[in-house]
Amino acid sequence: MAATRQVIDAQDGPVVLVGHSYGGVVITEAGRHDGVAGLVYIAAFAPDKGESVNSLIADPPPGAPVPPILPPRDGFLFLDRERFAESFAGDLPLEVAGFMADSQVPWGVDALGGAATEPAWRTKPSWYLVATDDRMIPPPAQRAMSERIGATTAEVAASHSVYLSQPDAVADLIRRAAGA
Repeated sequence: MAATRQVIDAQDGPVVLVGHSYGGVVITEAGRHDGVAGLVYIAAFAPDKGESVNSLIADPPPGAPVPPILPPRDGFLFLDRERFAESFAGDLPLEVAGFMADSQVPWGVDALGGAATEPAWRTKPSWYLVATDDRMIPPPAQRAMSERIGATTAEVAASHSVYLSQPDAVADLIRRAAGA
């Protein structure tokens, strides 16, 4: 949050924050900054007050795929490289998905439990892009979060890596938010 706030502070005008996946938690918190004009969630978590990623993934819909998160190593999480493509990047070429699997950034275990305080979406306009073929955050959960936050919503047939497989849809939603 602190790094995001520093970037917002360095801007000369209003900012539209964009968050993918866990980045939705970041923009939900950092978006309370006075310089933020809107929030764009791209297949992202949109927690309410007191919710964390842990609480949002605790009760998946029946039949929802289980993300292949490996047991923590030195306080960090990774996705299983062998199952990365099918769960995170199912609509990308295998060589791209393989590169992504090999270059994934570790995710701190503590990030799972960080609860939202006062969600920015309560006071800032929001947009949400649902990735309908997502196997990390189930599409029904994305739709429910989008509806709950009152977001202007778009849907696209894409994996969790929607920003690579459907960049035009992502850019279009960001442009719509920036123009509002």
